[in-house]
Amino acid sequence: MDARMDLFANPVSAAILKRIRAVGAVVAGSALPAATQELVKIRASQINGCGFCTDMHTKEAAHAGETATRLHLVAAWREATVFTEAERAALELTEQGTRIADAAGGVTDEAWDEAARHYDEDQLAALVSLIALINAYNRVNVLVRQPAGDYRPGQFG
Repeated sequence: MDARMDLFANPVSAAILKRIRAVGAVVAGSALPAATQELVKIRASQINGCGFCTDMHTKEAAHAGETATRLHLVAAWREATVFTEAERAALELTEQGTRIADAAGGVTDEAWDEAARHYDEDQLAALVSLIALINAYNRVNVLVRQPAGDYRPGQFG
């Protein structure tokens, strides 16, 4: 399977992706735990059916020391005992923020309040931005049918 277009060869999409990556660098440098960031990216990517991002972020998480057990259970996090309460709150916010069109009113107050119980305002800002950011990446990659499976940790710097 080949992508419909090369996002890095096209000057418009390359310029846009460069700016999106800059936003990602701000989030990556925030106080939101790195493990939580990868879990959020994986879960949103699973929901959106983005094979490329799921491949990328599971490999990055494993490379950073995440366990295979936790990676295998991200999709079933509600039933899994391997996630902290803070991670569970982030995953719930991720699901509701990703499935925003599926629920009238968007994200519930309960999901927001639970996330706010575990994360300070700067971490919440990073979490909200990360959820929006990974959804943008997912949509770009799904639209162009970016193939999955060949990602190497650190490939994009």
